Amino acid sequence: MKRKTDEELTKLIVQNHRPALEELYDRYVKLIYSFSLKMTKGNTEKTKEIVQHVFLRLWTTKQTYNSTKGQFANWLLTITRNIAIDLIRSDRKHKGIIQLEPHEWRQIQDYETEDIVQQVSLKQQIREAKQSLSPSQQHLLHLVYWEGYSLREIAQMENKPLGTIKSRLHQTLKKLRHYFSEDIGGVRHGK
Repeated sequence: MKRKTDEELTKLIVQNHRPALEELYDRYVKLIYSFSLKMTKGNTEKTKEIVQHVFLRLWTTKQTYNSTKGQFANWLLTITRNIAIDLIRSDRKHKGIIQLEPHEWRQIQDYETEDIVQQVSLKQQIREAKQSLSPSQQHLLHLVYWEGYSLREIAQMENKPLGTIKSRLHQTLKKLRHYFSEDIGGVRHGK
């Protein structure tokens, strides 16, 4: 296994070849760990969870790396970043805590009460817009925008043609645009 390239190893992982995953783990665990540790600001428990999710995703989603699109380490760090962001957001959501950085706090202090009310109102409208979607549309948005999966990966996971997934996303975004253009008085996001 040690002589195989990263690309060859990812192709073996698609075929459920466990030693290939173990080899990639040995090669990249330190990089993924140190990158995750910085993202979690030193939280070792959360860092270990991110590392576990990264390699679990490699094993379960059957993603394959394409060397023509960049270096393997960059591809893997992108996956790590997406997972870390998702886990951090999920924790904040479940705890009901919004942690603000000092520069964000200063920005909030500069807001007028009316601005804050408008922001809260907009967040509520976004939640309501999300509720207007079907469960499958909500799930698709979650996979694309929160989990960081590509449309191709989602098509593979759901065993559907890529065109079907693209069409579903298009219809979902169209429904959201329509919701906002009618219910919020003409807010539009371009054509």
